[in-house]
Formats: sequence, C-alpha cells, structure tokens
Amino acid sequence: MRFSEAWLREYVDPPVSTARLVEQLTMAGLEVDSVDPAAPDFSGLVVAQVVALSSHPNADKLRVCQVSTGAEEPLQIVCGAPNVYEGMKAPLAVIGAQLPGGFKIKKSKLRGVESYGMLCSASELGLAESSQGLWELPPDAPVGEDIRSYLQLDDTVIDVDLTPNRADCLSVEGVAREAALLNRIDWRPVAAAPVAPACDDTLPIRVEDEAQAACPRYLGRLIRGVDAGASTPLWMQERLRRSGIRSLGPLVDITNYVLLELGQPLHAFDAACLRGGIQVRMGRPGEKLVLLGDQEIELTADSLVIADDEHPLALAGVMGGQDSAVGTSTRDIFLECAFFAPEAIMGRARRYGLHTDSSHRFERGIDPALQARAMERATRLILEIAGGESGPVTEVASAAHLSERPSVRLRSRQVERLLGMRLEADEIEDILRREGCQVEKLSADEWRVQPPSFRFDLAIEADLIEELARVYGYSQLPVRTPALPDHVQPAPEGRLSLARIQDLLADHGFREAITYSFVDRSLQDKLAPDLEPVAVANPLSSEMGVMRTTLWTGLLNAALYNLNRQQPRVRLFESGLRFYLESGNIRQEKRLAALMTGPVAPEQWSQPVRLVDFYDAKAEVEALLSLAGRENDFRFCAAEHPALHPGQTAALVERQGGQHRGWLGMLHPALAEALGFDQSVFLFELDGVVLEEKNVPTFQPLSKYPSVRRDLALVVPERIVAQDLIDSVSEVVSGLRVEVLLFDVYRGKGLAEGEKSLALGLVLQDPQKTLTDADIEQAVAQILQQLADKFQARLRGE
Repeated sequence: MRFSEAWLREYVDPPVSTARLVEQLTMAGLEVDSVDPAAPDFSGLVVAQVVALSSHPNADKLRVCQVSTGAEEPLQIVCGAPNVYEGMKAPLAVIGAQLPGGFKIKKSKLRGVESYGMLCSASELGLAESSQGLWELPPDAPVGEDIRSYLQLDDTVIDVDLTPNRADCLSVEGVAREAALLNRIDWRPVAAAPVAPACDDTLPIRVEDEAQAACPRYLGRLIRGVDAGASTPLWMQERLRRSGIRSLGPLVDITNYVLLELGQPLHAFDAACLRGGIQVRMGRPGEKLVLLGDQEIELTADSLVIADDEHPLALAGVMGGQDSAVGTSTRDIFLECAFFAPEAIMGRARRYGLHTDSSHRFERGIDPALQARAMERATRLILEIAGGESGPVTEVASAAHLSERPSVRLRSRQVERLLGMRLEADEIEDILRREGCQVEKLSADEWRVQPPSFRFDLAIEADLIEELARVYGYSQLPVRTPALPDHVQPAPEGRLSLARIQDLLADHGFREAITYSFVDRSLQDKLAPDLEPVAVANPLSSEMGVMRTTLWTGLLNAALYNLNRQQPRVRLFESGLRFYLESGNIRQEKRLAALMTGPVAPEQWSQPVRLVDFYDAKAEVEALLSLAGRENDFRFCAAEHPALHPGQTAALVERQGGQHRGWLGMLHPALAEALGFDQSVFLFELDGVVLEEKNVPTFQPLSKYPSVRRDLALVVPERIVAQDLIDSVSEVVSGLRVEVLLFDVYRGKGLAEGEKSLALGLVLQDPQKTLTDADIEQAVAQILQQLADKFQARLRGE
C-alpha cells in the first residue's frame, strides 16, 4: 500500500526521521518496499495567473499571454495549450527554472515573439502520465507562491508490503495507529462526526437468508442533488496520486479516498438506475453482469451480489456494475458501505480475472465496526465537495454473525518461556492497551485479553506474545543458544539423503532449479498425456492452471529462458512432488528430474566441442544408481514416451518384478521445435524413492590370485539387446567372478543385413586358485554355448 508521509503525519507525528520511521515499520513486520519522492526534482515554478490573452501574429495555434506572478509587471509568455484562457491559474516555469529531466528554462523567441518562461502541464512536471493542456490550478491558488510549497511536494511516498494477517494496516489510519504504538505516543483518529439527515428519503434494503453469513452488516444512504461535475479538491487529487490512484471525478474520488484513509471500501450507485430496493443475495445460474470496464461475467451460485428488484448491480466486495455507475449526469446517489465476510469474497475476484483495492481488503478482513464511521466520513466529504442533501442511514445487521470475538488468556510464564526474558506486568498491559485490547487482570501474572475488532490475527495466546515481542522490539530480545539433545539421532545406513543426491548432481555440473508446481495445461498434456492433472480452483493465470504431473514442465521453461539469454550449455535438476488424479483421488509422488543440453564440457582449447547425447544422460542416471548402490537392481529398456524421441528413449525398470521407475531420453523433435529449442535436449525423471533406498555394502574377501581377460566378438541379430547378453554371461559360470565389458559395436561390411557385432571383454577370476588355460577355455566354451542357445550368437569369422 502506497501513502504520503505528510498525510500520515497529520494523524501521528512521531519525533523520528523518515528513515527511522521506515525502519520501525519494517522491523515491526510492515515491510517497506520503497521510499520515493512525491514529485520529481524541479525548481523555479510558481503559481501564475493569465491576465490577458491575444493571438500570435505569426502562428494560428499559439497565443501570447500576459501572466501575473505577483510582481508589478506581468510576464509575456507564448503558449500553445488549447485550454488556456484569461483568468486561468497554472504553474509557470520562470527563466532559470529547472524541469524534470534537466531541462532549463531560458528566454526564447517563438515565431518572432519573445517568451519569458513556460506555462506547464502536469505531465511536464512529472505529476501525471499524460495531460490535455495546461494544469489548471484552483481559483484560490495564491499567485506567486512556489508550486512545491503550495502542493507540499517536498514529501515522500512510502510503499508498505503487508502480510495477509495485517489487513488492519491497509489504510493511512491503520499505519498511523501502528506508528503511534511503536513510538509510545498518542495519535489523532480521522474525525467522522454523524451527519444529520436533511431529508427522509430511503431505499428498502433486504439481505436474503442465505447471504446473511456472507454479509452480516450492510449500510445504505440516499444523497440527492449532488453535483457530479464538481471538481475534486487539489489536495485530495494529490493524495490519491501519491497513493497510485487516478482522479475520476468527485464521487469516485471520495470513495477511493475513504478507502485509503480508513481501509473501508464503499460504492456509490446512480440512484436513477435502481429499480425498487436493494437486495444482498447470492448469484443465480445464468445471471450476467457487465462490470465497470465493460467486462461481462456470468454469476455463480456462490457469488455474492448486490442487486435491485430486477437485476444484479455489483459483484459484492469486488466491483460495481456498468449500468448503475455514477457519471457526470448523476444527480442522486445511493451510497453503500458493508462488511463482507472474508471467506465469502476470497477467490471470487481471481475467478473472474480481477483484483481490486476493494477485494484485496475484503479478502483479508476489515473491521466489522468500521462501517458507520466510514459512511459518515464519506457523506460529509460528498456534501462538502459535491453538495446535495443526505437521507438517514439504513442498516441491516445479523447479530448472530457479528458475535463478539472470544477473549484470550495470557500468562506471564508463557511470555517468559517463548521470549526468553521476563516482561514486567506494567509493560505487558501498556502494550496491549495501546494495541486497542481490553485487558482484565486476573492475578499477578495472568490476564484476560479482549482483542480489538480490527485485529483478526489475535486469536490465541501465542499471537499476543508475538505482539509483545514485535512492539517491545525483536532487537531487544536476548540471544540464547537453543538447548540441543545430548545424543545424536540415528541415521539409517540403508537411507540415502536427498542432500547427498543433490551434491552428486552439483559435482557433475548441474544447477538446482526450483520451479512452480502450477503449470500450463497445454504443455503438461504434451509431456504427460497419460496422467490426469489436478486443476487449480483459482489459478493466478492461465499458464498456472494445473498442478504438475512431471517436473519436466518447469525445467524446460527454465532451460529455454537460459538459452534465450545466450547460455548454450544448460544442466538443471529439480527434486519435488508431482500430482495427479487417480480414481478421483489426488496422489502425490516424490520425483527427481534433470535436463541436459549443449556441450558436454565448457568450451576450452584442449578438446573439441562435443554436444551431449543419450549416453551422457544415461551415464548420469547410472551415477545416481551407483551412489545408492543399486546399479545392478535396474536395467534400461527401449521404450516409447510421447514427449521423447522414439529412437532415443529408455525406461528404467526393476530387474525383480519389472516395475517401471523412471524415464530417460531426448526431447521429441516436434515438441522441441514447438517450444523454440534449436538444439537437442535430454531429460530424465526418476521415482525419488528409488534413490532414497540404499543398498548397504557388504565385504567380500579379496582374491590374491590374478584375473584373466578374454575378448569375444559376437555376431547377433539386430534385435538382441547388449544388456541381455551381459546378464546371461553372469549366470553361466559358477564359482568364478565374472566382469563383462561391452567395448565395441559394429554394423556394416562383413555382416549380413539385420546383424550386428558386439565385442565383449570377459574378466575372469577364481577366489581360490590361479586359473589354468583349461579352466579358462572351459568357462569361455560354456559362455559361448549359452549365448548361442539363447541369442543365436556366434563368434565373428566363424
């Protein structure tokens, strides 16, 4: 929330600098995002009045103005603004003035006529994004006074980023109350004396039964004879501008002003557009409403609406309707001020793609006792600025839904236990009473505390203790080392920590990514069409409409982001949950995923550039399995996946049971082109539980006898998988330790069509003796026979 510091200091003026005030607010939990000047740096501008006006002799669109600055003689100014007129008051930059951007005003000659300054628009002073002509100042603006002084532009704008639990500070009055509390001084609440009715006109108001919980309090008042064309006072326009709100006319400006001042949203309806009385009810199927801004929405049964006897007028707590909006021709208004329950408004704005100042406050909760004050404050401002006669306030309230909040028990021993220090009873009572709490002392170290109506977040004892710490000052609390257990928690040897897995990938050049669990459904469906995603009820945007069923969605977006910023070598990994629906129930599973693209190694002089391929990605998966001691528990099987290249895809499958545990492969070329990749991308995703289950190593005695290697070049049908041969070799020879290496694959001349040659290196070792030639020949013969019987393998050259 943005607000003017000068506005704040009208209600509370602590004896601290701006920097100290900002520090106080931040340390108390009201984080200040920025502190900016209220206006750009300019000088030499004064309030001036056009006292005479004549046509330029040499230009149709220019005027020659005689402008008074309070001196004896007026200044001659050549002006091309279309709205200049005799008697007008506007800012004047005199000779020597400095405008925003470093532009300095000098004596000039325009089409042969001398000009001794420049009449300015609001945009030329940096006080508006755009403007039509000169900035017309009020008739009572003092001629000759410095513009910065007149508009109090030597001010700062403070932008506070509030957490959702501190909705009580979504107003200048709320921040003033907080500043007074932190500085232990008094403050001046906004004056809101009741306005005596000048007429008896009212509109009937009815809150339907099903809407009473959503709208426990609704106030309305008719104000007749307003002048909607009146000018909003400059001081109000400036305060709105400094809060980031554009002036839209007095009626809308006043409701926006009270919203900023008190934190209570209000809405003004054009009474001439209302048919019958006001109804607060739930939406009806098929009902439509055109909102301000011409957006048409279709209401649902759980949408709270404000309606008349014929049709809906506004989406309650969010935005008014176009048909009943006030305009320059409005003469009678119906002013609405209500308390809507947060749960009735929460998510409704996002459902329709909206977020307004009103919904922002109602979703977080406003003071249910604030409506009468806000109504009187807004009424008085309307009467002062736009005139008119006000009728009595009509209020409809449901006492059952506005019950008093329960009191909270506070014990000094709990304060000492949680804060690590003892606060004196007087200190505790003073802080709580300044918070607005009612404090009843039950004993020397126990109190019954009734939180104020504007503090929804004070519900349990710990909340009150947090407030004591916050106001007393976190920096003043003692620093103590927490008590640690005197024994180390056991770490199961059969479990591999996620941190160790992450360390391995980091050692291999990967960077950890943390991406959103909310993803774009269209991309998700291309990556994992076989899983039904979980739809987000109130998505932040269309690109975040479902929960991810694969971690690849976020990694691909992150990789593309890096490639588009001239980072050709990308290695990313992410660990997290995936979500999907199964038989109507939401399931979530741990996953580990990674992405590789670009060169294998950073560019260097000692070796040529080589791009990553399928086997580089496979090596990373094998390294992870080896870390868990499970490299022999799985095998890679050729498979098909809709998001992966049909010839470069493998599934990770358990040897025992055949359960599928992950995917590995190259991103499908069609999908890569659609996403904007111009280089090959390799991905893998594994069941996270697989890597957490670690095989505990066991010792085997080392053999003192030498090993022997024999190389076999085998010709097999093309369909035979090398891993099947390797697994089969290990099953044949009993009593020997056998290691099998695949060191060559050949296709081509000398082989029949549909055949390939696999070169295997056999390393044989007997733990009990040195192998003889006869032992070796017998073992090799057994292996060859086994491979011939199972795979039609033969030695190459036979």
